Amino acid sequence: MRSSRRHPLLVPVLLCALAVLAARPTDGMDGDGGSGAALAPQVARLYEDAATATRQYEDGRLAAEEQRAKALEYERLLEGQREKTDAMREDLGRIARAQYRGGGGLPLTARMLLADDPDELMRGRRAVSRANQAVDRVIGENLRAEARLAADETKAQAAWRALEKRNADLARLKKKIEGKLEAARSRLEGQADSSVAAGSCPGAVRLDQPDRPADASWVAPVETYELSASFGSGGSRWANRHTGQDFAVPIGTPVRSAGAGRVLKVSCGGAFGIQVVVQHAGGYYTQYAHLAAVAVDQGDRVEAGQWIAQSGTTGNSTGPHLHFEVRVTPETGSALDPVPWLSRRGVPLL
Repeated sequence: MRSSRRHPLLVPVLLCALAVLAARPTDGMDGDGGSGAALAPQVARLYEDAATATRQYEDGRLAAEEQRAKALEYERLLEGQREKTDAMREDLGRIARAQYRGGGGLPLTARMLLADDPDELMRGRRAVSRANQAVDRVIGENLRAEARLAADETKAQAAWRALEKRNADLARLKKKIEGKLEAARSRLEGQADSSVAAGSCPGAVRLDQPDRPADASWVAPVETYELSASFGSGGSRWANRHTGQDFAVPIGTPVRSAGAGRVLKVSCGGAFGIQVVVQHAGGYYTQYAHLAAVAVDQGDRVEAGQWIAQSGTTGNSTGPHLHFEVRVTPETGSALDPVPWLSRRGVPLL
């Protein structure tokens, strides 16, 4: 549950985040996308920017809904306060009319002269006066409460409108980033396909690394994904059975080393297209295939969660995805089912 307290700094903070994101450089992506060496990190940065914009947009949308609910609650309270005030005014009108019909309009001095017991009359007058003062106090408090509610409602509505405008701006920015990202992904895959066709693997293009959990020994090879073809499944695309686990992800998605180890092989061509094989302690190897770009060289030491490549659809592939294998030798034919293997190492694939 989100807190119902108002956050007066929410809108300025989100607008500042939007301004920073909008000002972030994209290394000339407004032009032709630059050279192949620059394209891979541009895709990675655009990928991060699009993910950041999506998260900020979703946070802003939830905040706007919260603000809208708050404004409606203020309106409900305000309407209830108005009904109470109207009822009280009606009661006072009835009292005033009853007093008038009962001689309440007679001057106090005349009533005192005509009364058999002036002391009793004065006591009655004081009681009526106290009652009237109490009613006046209640009316004053209600009017002040109504004014506060109206002011709060105005603030809530203004904050909600600001959030809606901010979200519209962010949605436009997100669409622009995603448009650039789609164009860059297409060019990146085109370059990767050309490299595979020529049998010449592209060189490593280093990527700015994200923060990695210090205590993570093993991670999933991509952060956000949908599982597609599983280990052992059959189909016309494979000579025998599927030898790995496929992760359906867009072209250019950063690919992570599942664990610490050494890059044993970077190669291209054949059914796997551009691929990386990492050697791990304990006699295990992981393979990452159908890549669009690599970020490591053969012999490099890598850590769990380190970005080592970007996904693609090179080689024998019907669409963008990462083919991931766990093997007991570096070569094809020694694969294990990656899902239970990672699960035993604290990485469930959902």
